[in-house]
Amino acid sequence: MGASDSGLIKQHLIDPEICIRCNTCETMCPVGAITHDSNNYVVDAEKCDWCNACISPCPTGSIDNYRTMPRVRAYSLEEQLSWGSLPQELSPDELRATGEVVDQTLPLADQPPSEGQADAKAVALSSSAASTMTDAKPMVNYGASLPPWSAAHAYTNLYGPKAAQKTIQATVTGNVRVTEVGKEYDTHHIVLDFGSMPFPVLEGQSIGVVPPGSDSQGRPHHARQYSIASPRNGERPGYNNLSLTIKRVLEDHQGNPVRGVASNYMCDLKVGDKVEVIGPFGTSFLMPNHPRSSIVMICTGTGSAPMRAMTEWRRRLRASGKFEGGKLMLFFGARTKEELPYFGPLQNLPKDFIDIHFAFSRATGQPKRYVQDLMRERAADLAPLLQDPNAYFYVCGLKAMEEGVLAALRQVAEQAGFDWEATAASLRSEGRLHLETY
Repeated sequence: MGASDSGLIKQHLIDPEICIRCNTCETMCPVGAITHDSNNYVVDAEKCDWCNACISPCPTGSIDNYRTMPRVRAYSLEEQLSWGSLPQELSPDELRATGEVVDQTLPLADQPPSEGQADAKAVALSSSAASTMTDAKPMVNYGASLPPWSAAHAYTNLYGPKAAQKTIQATVTGNVRVTEVGKEYDTHHIVLDFGSMPFPVLEGQSIGVVPPGSDSQGRPHHARQYSIASPRNGERPGYNNLSLTIKRVLEDHQGNPVRGVASNYMCDLKVGDKVEVIGPFGTSFLMPNHPRSSIVMICTGTGSAPMRAMTEWRRRLRASGKFEGGKLMLFFGARTKEELPYFGPLQNLPKDFIDIHFAFSRATGQPKRYVQDLMRERAADLAPLLQDPNAYFYVCGLKAMEEGVLAALRQVAEQAGFDWEATAASLRSEGRLHLETY
């Protein structure tokens, strides 16, 4: 074994028993070290440099784990993807037995490369693709991990694998379809009541639902994460309840029937059924509470859930006459209006309360339009909000929308004469730009 192969590393790992597969860590990682399959989220030790960008945003703490390992025995991605639980830490005697004990453990990215790694890197750099590396832009995380300064305190992890009580049981008190009947998928609005058990939530938080039964390998199903669609005082004010917006896919692109585990289970629930829940989760995607604060909401599909919660809380505050809110803007995208959740109720909101814009990408006889197209059209309204310290931006939906939305914000800023990178840095550091895509 050569000297470059020696030493211990501090290997960053994700606890599969706690992880709710929310994709936050993968989204936040600036070096592309985190990936996933249908089973687990895992960390590539070759890429991870322990920048800790993923630690704080993780809603469960599952990302905050490591094992001290001999460099040559670092857990591979294949091993991590197969785990049902974290392996035990090697004992001091086991580490000493490897002959690799050093005074300091480092992330693998900080260790000198082995001979094989050095050769592989040299080959990569000699390829034709290497000639474009100087033009490549580093990955940038624009989303804030801090909540707005005036956000209410969020309670998290009251129930879960590592909590005193593993789950809490909720009762279904409502389940209605909120999109027109379609053959590919449908979307349901589901209300869960927690009775006398404490379960405080805020707009922008999420819960985990534990489907009954086990997977193909005989292991209990992992919890699935769903954003809360109701405000802090409940779907029905004064009751200990909340609502979720859940879409289930009915068939794939080839027309074959599809029956996902959790979403299908949830959409088939009847009033009176019991559901096992963990959580709540989330400490950053929270709304501001100070007067005259403005909110810009950008979403697609079921990404509308937290936006509905924020809008409804502001609507209730407005009706009470106890809060003077700033501007509310909503950019909401779907393939057609029939596939857009809550289309009818949104149409009934007062125009002086919220400024709503719909983008449909598959409307018959109409050109394709996406939320970023509408944002560019409203650049004159968005530009001042980018500079307003009391304005907050929330993006929620499919991962594919994130790049387009950020490009639109960049264009809005630059057309107004702002330096985008400086503006984006302020948005992030002030907790004013929040990205939750999956």
